[in-house]
Amino acid sequence: MSALPCPAEGWGRSSRCGPEPGSCASSGTWVLAPAPHRPGYSPPSSPSAAKGQGTTVVHRTVSYTPEPLPARHFDTDTTEPVSFYLSSLEELLAWKPTRDDDFNVAATPLAARQPPLHSKRPRTLVCHDMKGGYLEDRFIQGSAARSPYVFYHWQYIDIFVYFSHHVVTIPPVGWTNAAHRNGVSVLGTFITEWTEGRKTCESFLAGQAEAYSAVAKQLARIASFYRFDGWLVNIENELSEAAVRTLPLFLRQLKEQLGRLVPGGLVLWYDSVLRSGQLKWQNELNEENRVFFDACDGLFTNYNWKEEHLERTRAQAGERWADVYVGIDVFARGDVVGGGFDTDKSLRLIRKHGLSAALFAPGWVYEHLGATDFLPNEDKFWGLLTEQLSTHSIGTLPLHTSFNLGMGTRRFSSGQEVVVSPWYNLSAQEIQPLFTEHQGPGGGLRTHCCLRDAWEGGSSLLVAGAIPPDIEHVAVRLFSFQTPAPPKLFLSLLYKLEEPQAGVTVALELATRDSGSCRVGDIEPTRRHQPRPLPGPPPGLSTMLSTCGEQSTQGWTNQCYELELQDCALHELSLVLARRPAGPHETPFSCRLGEIWVLDADVIPASPPLVRHLEASQLRWRRGPGPDELLLSLTLRWAYPASLARGFRIHNQRAAEPQRLLGLAYAPLYRAVDVPVPVVDPGQSGTVVFLVEPVLPEGFPVEPAALGHLLLGYSSP
Repeated sequence: MSALPCPAEGWGRSSRCGPEPGSCASSGTWVLAPAPHRPGYSPPSSPSAAKGQGTTVVHRTVSYTPEPLPARHFDTDTTEPVSFYLSSLEELLAWKPTRDDDFNVAATPLAARQPPLHSKRPRTLVCHDMKGGYLEDRFIQGSAARSPYVFYHWQYIDIFVYFSHHVVTIPPVGWTNAAHRNGVSVLGTFITEWTEGRKTCESFLAGQAEAYSAVAKQLARIASFYRFDGWLVNIENELSEAAVRTLPLFLRQLKEQLGRLVPGGLVLWYDSVLRSGQLKWQNELNEENRVFFDACDGLFTNYNWKEEHLERTRAQAGERWADVYVGIDVFARGDVVGGGFDTDKSLRLIRKHGLSAALFAPGWVYEHLGATDFLPNEDKFWGLLTEQLSTHSIGTLPLHTSFNLGMGTRRFSSGQEVVVSPWYNLSAQEIQPLFTEHQGPGGGLRTHCCLRDAWEGGSSLLVAGAIPPDIEHVAVRLFSFQTPAPPKLFLSLLYKLEEPQAGVTVALELATRDSGSCRVGDIEPTRRHQPRPLPGPPPGLSTMLSTCGEQSTQGWTNQCYELELQDCALHELSLVLARRPAGPHETPFSCRLGEIWVLDADVIPASPPLVRHLEASQLRWRRGPGPDELLLSLTLRWAYPASLARGFRIHNQRAAEPQRLLGLAYAPLYRAVDVPVPVVDPGQSGTVVFLVEPVLPEGFPVEPAALGHLLLGYSSP
């Protein structure tokens, strides 16, 4: 690979956090670096060892006439797999999945969250509309984007809509994986607009029931196949009397079909067409558009409303008030209450009337203010809204995160910097915390993502502030839970004090639900608990937590804890920074969090299964930059239980050479692009080995025998 230029200055610099200048290595599309530094890690086997049981052996003759790849699924220049949309009703009706569509299938199921999406409380929807969509996020295996847009305030929202002006917008799979990991539902968009849109609508709404039923079935099948959660339907064109009469039937059919195929699936209607067929935005729910609201799961209103619109909407919605998502255009186009950094003015009025909110294009922060200070500006934008946003809570254990944003200016593995170049892959984003920022007379506190240092991936969580005078400690809320507590918990915290202060200590604090039935051992009912530090790894977890109580050469400390509970429900996990005794002056601190685990002590993972049925297809050979080198691209596929891996490291190795990490897959397939292999003379053969290594949810290393091996022999024609 050729070297890439260093990342441009951006993302906000400070003395503690921000990209630094320096020489850059080539990026490729890696999403996890090798883990040779992790205790207990065993590298994949060598080519000679790969020739044993379970190895797939194939032979190919080098050919410079590649088999064609469909442009819908693969980048025409690189053959990297890409996400795509459908441009017409004809394409929608003709859609039939092939093996190439597997790249776009979300691998991450929708995480359990509390309260459930359908609970009676005001919700928050984000409608992502950025420069027509399908930008760097279309590259399924990632890209080397230097300053990409990312969204990471997931705990404050309930629904994420990927919007574009194509007829059928299928969300890029990286967005679905990231949202699902954080318990957020994802919708695509079905849109028709203006003159061409009217023709489209007349073709399937003005005729027989079979026509609109076929469209509804295809939309439901697409959501089910690609594993996202439903559709925003946006008809922004006039309709004939026959078409508008059929429209509610189409919405009901779509809702019914989706309900059969996608548990918890949603169909939302955008405020546009009236029951008469006229295109006229109402900015409210009323009798003119209620027929569409009644036929689906909710209404997304237009943006030019005033308080009287909200009053009428609340009265009109009745018991379904939470199903009305009042639109807020963050770009503040038209006659709106507030947008930009004044979006809170609009949101406050919406919440005053108990309605849900739909934030349209919050990427304004990135598009309008630029990439240079995006992360601090993004935190500022969402920080202004948090008082009006209900958080949703984690509903299952285990909890594991290294606070990876799915991008970075460099890449880290086990605390060591392994690649100094930018990368971007939303499928790599992990569970994100709650973010805090406040200032007080005795000191301030802020938690924010930082790209300067990390334990794994490209980012960590920096907690910076001061312990006020005469106060012993401050507690920073990181995660909200609503899940029954197991009898015994193990917790692990990897952290680094950036500027150590004498006497400042770091610990975890766990809060349980305030109930009379919650007790810790023989102690009376309580709410906040300090888990007991462990001097070493607990039994059964010695491999995963082998560094408990130790400090790495990069300054990371790994502290492990245990806590026994009875009849409790987990409520919050906080970071406590303390000094004892309290002093008359404030004590500043800067603590970087690299990884957190919360585990049920009784759930010890079993040995991982083997990677099976590894195969290679879609080979492309190119002459390399030198006379002794070829470049090979191919698609690898294999079988592995979906719930037992959070990804797969893909390696290759040539004889007598070190292994090379190609990248990480989030589904059981991977497109390796331009892998260097030696040229062979006519009549001679060469070999190259590809290895697939599961990345387990619990972090355990995988024995070499469990890896998938493919031995590819090749010869010149």
